[in-house]
Amino acid sequence: MVLNKKGMVLTMVTITLLSIFAISYGAYSLIQDRSSINKRISTLNNFVASVEQDLPRQLFISGYRSVFLFNKKIIETGNYIDNTTESINEIFFNGTLDGETQDLMDSATFTYIQDFLTINAAKINAEITLLNPAIELTQDNPFNLKFTLNTTLIVTDTSGLASWNRSASIVSYVPLTNLEDPIYSVGTLGKATNKVNQTPYETFVSGADYTNLEDHFQNSYYKASASAPSYLQRLEGDFSSSPYGVESLVYPQDLTDAGINIKQKSLIDHIYFSNSDPQAYSVPAVNNLIIDNLADYDLTAPPATTI
Repeated sequence: MVLNKKGMVLTMVTITLLSIFAISYGAYSLIQDRSSINKRISTLNNFVASVEQDLPRQLFISGYRSVFLFNKKIIETGNYIDNTTESINEIFFNGTLDGETQDLMDSATFTYIQDFLTINAAKINAEITLLNPAIELTQDNPFNLKFTLNTTLIVTDTSGLASWNRSASIVSYVPLTNLEDPIYSVGTLGKATNKVNQTPYETFVSGADYTNLEDHFQNSYYKASASAPSYLQRLEGDFSSSPYGVESLVYPQDLTDAGINIKQKSLIDHIYFSNSDPQAYSVPAVNNLIIDNLADYDLTAPPATTI
């Protein structure tokens, strides 16, 4: 009886120890599994974050090359872009402009971006899709073009562990600096082009000092003007005013050097290269300067004479 009791006790102890071991092992395995899951989710989270950080850079490259090709087309044909909305969609999604393949877009189309992301996703055993993409070209300030890629970003773990599905608006701004001005390109038949460079001056005339105005004029710098067309409008040959308009002063010597006859009218670019011919004034203090909007250049009627 004593031996039987001892055997029972030993059995009970053994069963208890085995139970504790089984429970502990199960808990340990569960913790390990949870740790692996958390690590995997963290990896995928980091990938999604890197995609959202990289897409604006990819979009900048696509946008800049697109506008470069728009200007190239304008100079080659002497015609403005008929519809920038249609053209940006064609060049971004198809890599063509007016049906012609653009080699410069080989590594900047939507297909390239999708393939690039797919390759990177595969490295971490994930899949990525940019669903229902739509590209927009707009402006919300005078000296930058705004490219927006609207899409649904879907990232899925190949094992089915987790997935992300979110709407995204990827925005990238392309500065106008050193981009050709389409109005000059068409207006001079490509003989005297002008690149957009923002004026360093906030004040053009101070008392009897016209130095800033003269330098602004001779370099055909650009300033913001709500009376002028935006750069986006310039691409289409639209000379109407915009809250995001910019304008320069056409420097006659540049036209003369290119063998172009000078018109006797306001040298404000969107006036000079259009059919508009408002009352203009010459500014005796600055050789060859004729403008119609005196106030925008810190001028009043006394130092100017009517043309």
